[in-house]
Amino acid sequence: MYRQLSGVMQQRYWVDNLDPWAIHFAGGFGIRWYGLSYIAGILFAAWLFSRWARQGRLTIRDEEVSVLILYTSTGVLVGGRLGYCLFYNLPAVMESPMEVFAIWHGGMASHGGILGLVLAIFLFSRQRNLSPWPLLDAAAAVGPLGIAFGRIANFMNAELWGRPSTVPWAVIFPDAPVINGVNVPRHPSQLYAAVAEGLLVFLVAQVVYHRSARPGMTTAAVCITYGAGRFIDEFWRQPDLGQPIYWGWMSKGQLLTIPMIAVGFVWTIFLLKQGAVPKG
Repeated sequence: MYRQLSGVMQQRYWVDNLDPWAIHFAGGFGIRWYGLSYIAGILFAAWLFSRWARQGRLTIRDEEVSVLILYTSTGVLVGGRLGYCLFYNLPAVMESPMEVFAIWHGGMASHGGILGLVLAIFLFSRQRNLSPWPLLDAAAAVGPLGIAFGRIANFMNAELWGRPSTVPWAVIFPDAPVINGVNVPRHPSQLYAAVAEGLLVFLVAQVVYHRSARPGMTTAAVCITYGAGRFIDEFWRQPDLGQPIYWGWMSKGQLLTIPMIAVGFVWTIFLLKQGAVPKG
């Protein structure tokens, strides 16, 4: 089929030749859209945390928000990098441990970033003798929008492309593997993920965060909805090169998401058995 389409492929399907650099100085120096996506997520979180702190929704003062942002952003960045090295690049790290610090090679894992965020909030809360749940709920209510920014940046980078497809909105990614010598159109799975893992989860989280009186419920809801969204959109995403496929159909991303969904359901059941109490 793709051999028959190859002559008109460039005319029928859009080619993702977007510039990954927002500002490019020279060589490998500049500001990438991917980096800006992290900055946008951090700034948005800082703005909402500050607003909620002034409203009394958080158990910290407004002047402590900057410290919380430092903890959480560090947790996301370190956890995301370590998660990628552990889950997706362990052989290379075992061969050369310094690969962990080779950030110019790329590689961040959302599951690792989430774990890093959780650990950072527990550490911040323990040092201040606070309950971590109101802060975890606030982070869960904001975090999905950062994920959406990151997935859009993945599209700008023409990476994490989807599986081959001939749907009208399919995209040709220049660096994707060729099939029968043809660079075939693929699902823009990065944009699917921006919606399924980001925007939809953000909307659900906002509703739960503003309506639920049970600390921890927003966190549980995000675990379930993010996990479900990631599990579903992985069906359209091309599995990472060299990564195993389990039982002939399940990607590693899907496998890693199952514990998150399970924790979300178990925690939801636990919370529903408890009496509603005010947050904080």
